[in-house]
Amino acid sequence: MAYQLKEINDRILADTPAFLAECDAAYQKRVEEAADKIIARLDTSPIVLLSGPSGSGKTTTALKIEEELERRGMNSHTISLDNYFKTLDPKTAPRTPEGDLDFESPECLDMELLDETFTRLSNGDQVIIPKFEFTRQMRNDARGRPLKLEKNEIAIFEGIHALGPGIAGPHPEATKLYISARSNVLEGDALRFKGTWMRLTRRAVRDYNFRGTDVSSTLAMWANVRRGEKLYISPYKNTADIIVDSSLPYEVSVMKHYALPILKAVPQENQRRAELLDLIAAFDWFESIDPALVAKNSLLREFIGGGSYHYK
Repeated sequence: MAYQLKEINDRILADTPAFLAECDAAYQKRVEEAADKIIARLDTSPIVLLSGPSGSGKTTTALKIEEELERRGMNSHTISLDNYFKTLDPKTAPRTPEGDLDFESPECLDMELLDETFTRLSNGDQVIIPKFEFTRQMRNDARGRPLKLEKNEIAIFEGIHALGPGIAGPHPEATKLYISARSNVLEGDALRFKGTWMRLTRRAVRDYNFRGTDVSSTLAMWANVRRGEKLYISPYKNTADIIVDSSLPYEVSVMKHYALPILKAVPQENQRRAELLDLIAAFDWFESIDPALVAKNSLLREFIGGGSYHYK
């Protein structure tokens, strides 16, 4: 799927609020279709595995699916797979080709505990959902919380490795979702904005505003993030029961307000400067949208802030 630049700009100039509402409604329809599929497979498994690369909007999509399930009378619980990180031993932890700790590797996750968790939840037993403390880089089981699935209750496990063989492999009965901003923006046949640029922009803006990470640091991590995607995420996307495109046609026009100042501030000596200049130039093709017009429950709020969802 691809969006056409002219249509985006024409709609912005004609009636911006109506355009935003239409885009959000199209995304909401994808969420509703995912909820329908999950309910249809509930007799097979109460476990949902939701995967997608960095910046794909997994968290908001999971929360929206949870809302939609609850509208249909289904209690649901969204659990981040980040809580199943192991307390890493630097001597045995996975490493990147450069020798750094590889936090993109599925070896960082406690696969045995996840396998046990899925089995026990499916059998109606109570489990303890662990809590990983990123500030201390360790799992604190004392802060875990109990969970037991009653009839018509669903657990959504969300994380980049959810569809990988170590997690989904032992539980083919689970409902599998893959989320990503998959759409490019074209002008005729000419590529004006890549889907991967959308995800990089989302991550750069979010990291800068909410995680205290400057764009240079995000760019430095991005190469390993992309390497991890190609190794551990993309190969399994076609195993998903449901694929959701989380891109929004209006997002580049909103993101330029946030992204351009921080992208332009990256030092000229940055080794990714050439790609950065291409990205900066690409924003010029788009008409601007005032971020105040973005709905509080928009997926984009996960990255720009000011939304109605609570992100733990």
